[in-house]
Amino acid sequence: MARITIIETGQVPQKYRERHGSFPDMFERMVRAEDPTATIDIVSIPNGDALPDPDKVEAILITGAAAGVYDGLDWIAPLENFVRKAYANKTPMVGVCFGHQLIAQALGGTVRKSEKGWGIGRHVYRVLPENGVVDGDAVAIAASHQDQVIEPPNGALTILSSDFTPHAGLLYANGTTLSVQPHPEFDVDFARVCCELRDGKAADDLVATAKASLAEPLDNAKLGGAITRFLARRKKT
Repeated sequence: MARITIIETGQVPQKYRERHGSFPDMFERMVRAEDPTATIDIVSIPNGDALPDPDKVEAILITGAAAGVYDGLDWIAPLENFVRKAYANKTPMVGVCFGHQLIAQALGGTVRKSEKGWGIGRHVYRVLPENGVVDGDAVAIAASHQDQVIEPPNGALTILSSDFTPHAGLLYANGTTLSVQPHPEFDVDFARVCCELRDGKAADDLVATAKASLAEPLDNAKLGGAITRFLARRKKT
């Protein structure tokens, strides 16, 4: 039975939280869709929770956030140290969006705001054949980001890619760390909220196209299931 520690790094705006839940709520739904028996522990950085001992967690999932990993906030460096220790321990670990960028930066990659602007709505990512984690040729998942991993850490294999996001999914050299830019925890309704939040911040036609793209199906179960199974792998010694 998997025991997953979800590290909440950002919060759903209060006006949307009652209907859609927190980011850990969304991830818990994603995990339980694949493994109803999973045990979920939540550590909330915005609520002031201390990071757990990296030697005592079985699996780690780091959420998205509005912050940038390069913002110099006082909790980012300790979280990077936590990631490096968990990585050295070969503890199963997954990061999504901000979590993807944070893991990449902590392990020596480069993250910055992309000149391509906002990535919102339904994005389709090519899947690297025979990567051992995600099956099929492509996955369609909701995105909501400006920042991107520009250069992956040494030894990290890009397993999801698109023209907009060349390094959208990374499998790291230790074999027990995975990170993805898009959001398999976002249902269509919340993905639409993320588009609406860009009204006035992104071009009107981009927002309209992103909203329209969500009429097509999302492969949340496929990627979310792959992430859950990855986290349930036995810790490597």
